[in-house]
Amino acid sequence: MANRWLRPEVYPLFAAVGAAIGICGFQLVRNICINPEVRVNKEGRKAGVLENFAEGEKYTEHFLRKYVRNRSPEIMPSLNSFFADPSRN
Repeated sequence: MANRWLRPEVYPLFAAVGAAIGICGFQLVRNICINPEVRVNKEGRKAGVLENFAEGEKYTEHFLRKYVRNRSPEIMPSLNSFFADPSRN
């Protein structure tokens, strides 16, 4: 029975599902721990709606967003420019 599921063709599927579960877990932990709108403890829930814009700005402007803000949305820019740049012809 185990030999049927552990074929080498199934490994990429396991990797893709594992990566998806890891990303979902990361986002869940991130939201529970540092999202200003999520309050787990009773004192935080009792406070109601807080208008703490600085904390919300800190949450949304994280490192990755700051890093990619001024970059071109390309995965391989040098390869793309090699094939698409008309001045190279």
